[in-house]
Amino acid sequence: MNFTTYIARRYLFTKSKKNAINWLTYIAIAGVIASSLALFVVLSAFSGLKEFSLQFSGKLDPDLKVFPETGKRISLSADQLAEIKNLADVDLASQIIEEKVLLQYKEKNRPAVLKGVDSSFVKINNIKPNIVFGKWLDTNNYQVVLGSDIARKLSVGVMNTIGGIQFLVPKPGKGQIKNLQNAFYSARANVKGIFRAGESLDKKYVFATLAFAHDLLNFKPDEISAIELQLAKDADEALVKKRIAAIIDQPLTFKNRLQLNDQLYKMLNTENLAIYLVFTLVIIIALFNVVGALIMAILEKRAAITTLDHLGATGRQIQMIFFKLGFNMTFFGGCIGLILGLLLVVSQYYFEWMMITVNLAYPVEITFANVLIVLLTITLLGLAASYIASSRVKKVVNT
Repeated sequence: MNFTTYIARRYLFTKSKKNAINWLTYIAIAGVIASSLALFVVLSAFSGLKEFSLQFSGKLDPDLKVFPETGKRISLSADQLAEIKNLADVDLASQIIEEKVLLQYKEKNRPAVLKGVDSSFVKINNIKPNIVFGKWLDTNNYQVVLGSDIARKLSVGVMNTIGGIQFLVPKPGKGQIKNLQNAFYSARANVKGIFRAGESLDKKYVFATLAFAHDLLNFKPDEISAIELQLAKDADEALVKKRIAAIIDQPLTFKNRLQLNDQLYKMLNTENLAIYLVFTLVIIIALFNVVGALIMAILEKRAAITTLDHLGATGRQIQMIFFKLGFNMTFFGGCIGLILGLLLVVSQYYFEWMMITVNLAYPVEITFANVLIVLLTITLLGLAASYIASSRVKKVVNT
């Protein structure tokens, strides 16, 4: 073992003759333990909350979605759809017609997004378990499935809408509207079911058959808004895009699950970075105690430093002793804090002792990335703090 490492460890585990220095060392190590524990727990809690949020926002998102590059319509023949479904990397393909609509029921109005779907949609997006009242769509084209928030705002239930809900969509065109009645496409439909899949989805979507959406929006039989795809497990996404672009002779835009929720991902990543920076600042403040403890140790061991100097130790070797002492304090303190943080997060995961609501525990997630972030942060900041404090040795050696 290198003699600088040996002496640094002796200084770390041997009590000083002065209690004040011992207590300062204990406080410094305790600060590192507490700050590293807090950083790991907060990162794990935010990772859990992030995963919890994304499982709702992306619940109805496919692996890949195909849009027209311009306009709102894709011309897709039955033969083209069959070609897409027969691609090796495509498991399922669903035709979609999607448009903003205004819902009217009695005296109440509510904006929503109408999503006309075919029979493959429920195979790609497993929405049926989220039906809380009624059933999913069948062959009746004039029935719809509403989000629970929309149903509540309109005060409608399953199959009790007298006259049905009226759907209104502005007709495309230019110029001044002279007759308001001729300015909208309209149709009526009864409520077949009500789903609950998360707040953002419950107040946004109304599902209908593809035929109903065709009739309401006056689409041609071969026109749709988008194609939603379920890809094979090891699919080459770039190759799928290239082949679909070759099948459909029209400029297209492709978005995967991540890109469909890019704004949410950006917001969550920004919040994660902000939290990390705040708790890194806490670690930096805690490391001031380490710097102070090292400087006090240098001053207290001035006689020992002089002895080492007389025995032939260089100034760099003496500085390295206290550098290693400071690094050991931060590294071991960080590891202890990380272990305690792991135990705390694991206990929350299994025993759910902290609750958001009566039935919902605060979500946490243990990831290797968070463990690595904490270790790297403590290590790098510990190296910087140790170097700053150990440089004080030069003045002691020269006096």
